[in-house]
Order: sequence, then structure tokens, then C-alpha cells
Amino acid sequence: MIQTNFYSGAGVDRAGPLRPDSAWVLGRAMSPDARILPVWRNKCLVTFADGSQEEPRMASISAEDAAALSNGEPDLILLGERDGISYFVLDLSHLEDPSTSPLLGHGSFVGLRDVGGMMDRADGALLAYAKGLVHWHERHPFCSRCGSLSASKDAGHVRVCINPDCNTSHFPRTDPAVIMLVHMGDRCVLAHNRRNPQKMYSTLAGFVEPGESLEEAVAREVEEEVGITVGNVRYHSSQPWPFPGNIMLGFHAEAVSTGIVVQESELVEARWFEKDEILNADTHGLRLSRPESISRRLIDDWMFDRV
Repeated sequence: MIQTNFYSGAGVDRAGPLRPDSAWVLGRAMSPDARILPVWRNKCLVTFADGSQEEPRMASISAEDAAALSNGEPDLILLGERDGISYFVLDLSHLEDPSTSPLLGHGSFVGLRDVGGMMDRADGALLAYAKGLVHWHERHPFCSRCGSLSASKDAGHVRVCINPDCNTSHFPRTDPAVIMLVHMGDRCVLAHNRRNPQKMYSTLAGFVEPGESLEEAVAREVEEEVGITVGNVRYHSSQPWPFPGNIMLGFHAEAVSTGIVVQESELVEARWFEKDEILNADTHGLRLSRPESISRRLIDDWMFDRV
């Protein structure tokens, strides 16, 4: 069985062929079993066990409450079906302060990045899916071809230009990025990224450019960021990363040079780490990538020879 990374494995039938059937979609949305997952300004609605900040759980509302919060017919986006239940997402970013609405029950809007790693993995993946679609709609209100307004269709999985002379269809986009653990023998390269205010050490990563294979992107990014040449680039696994809308493509890459030249615009520091230093990270005061990240899985699988 393939081991999935966090934010994948939602376990839903995405019902792609049925999305254009508006009557079917409406029927599923109005079903008493339907669950609407609200998203507000890139935050997801969750509840916590016993009112604490532990055991976050995915929260949902009814279609009736969704209509009340939307002042009419809600613009629902179909996620799919799981165990006979239809799941939709609703963007509530138009609300100034949703915490004042009793329709949201005891839930709170929190950043998925803050709680996703503590959630049921299938639910965390479903919220990642929901958040990714809302982000795409929020960023694409206009047609990129002619500049006219676009409208949501096919249960929220297509936006179509309303200009009849254009009528271009636009589909959700995910930005591909490579993420790689560079190693040589019992040492690997970890870096502190300048965008992270916390002193956390992670693997290297970067976006794939047009006309570039994934293996070429790995080699280029490593050379640009730390000045190391790599060979034997091997695919490991992938991870949806909705922060805001990426797919992380994980690799292990064997170094053929050792000298590090840090790209200071991207990194604060990068250096070689011994396996023993990583294994005893707490003793050494070393803070590694989040446990739910593919970066951490790349490190752990290399540490324990699961490569």
C-alpha cells in the first residue's frame, strides 16, 4: 500500500462526470446529509475537543445555514462524496466577522497550517482541497485572456469568461514545486529559509520553470541555492500544499560536490548535518521541518534507510 503524505488521501469520489449536471449537484447540496465546509479568508472552520486547543476537528454547516450566511443562494463548490455524504465548500470571506454568527456553532476559523497536522488525516486532506479551490476562485475573478469577468460553472471546477466573443474556460491550477533532500553518505544538507522567522532547518525547494523536467529543476535549484552539484535524482513522493496552492514533488538527490555557497536572497544559512545530529535534534537544539510536511518525511526516510 502506498503511504500518502499529509493533505492527501481525502478519500472522496470527486464526481467529475456529474459536476456539469446542475440538477444533480443542487439535489446533493440540499440533501439533509450534505456537509458544507466554510472557509473565511484562507482559514477553515474547526472545533476543538473540550474547548481546548487540542484535537482539532473539521466543522461543517447545513445548506440552510449556508444560504442564510450568503444572503440568498450560496455559491457552493462541490468537493465530492465520501461514505454516501456530499461535501461542499463555501467561501465566507465577504463577512467582516463570522465569529458573531450563531449559525457557525462553536467553531473557530483557524489557519490550516496551524492545525492540519493534528487532525484526522482524511479530514485535513479534505480541508486542504477545499482551501485550494477557494484560493483559486479568489485569485481568478477575471478572464486572463480578455480581462472580462468570469463566472463559476460545473459545481465550481471551471470558470468561464462571460464575454460571448471570448467564452474561454479556465480550470483550477496548482503550481508545481520540487523539494529535495541532498545527501552524501551519512550527511545531508538542510537550510534555514529567509521567509521563515523561526530558526527551522528544512530541505531545499523551488518552483519548476517552463520547459524544464522535474529532475532538471532539482539540479538547478540545488545549484542556485547552495552551489552543490547533484546526480542520481530519484523521485520519492508528492504532497498537496495549499499554502497557497502548490503541489510539492519530493526527491532524494545525491551530491557530487560538498562546498556550500548560500544564495543569501533565499536562505539565512545552509550546512551539512550528520545523521547523529539529526537523530538527536532535541539535544543539539536543532528544530526540523513540521512533522506533517513532505520535507520531514524526506529527512526521516533517509535517516532510517527507507529510500
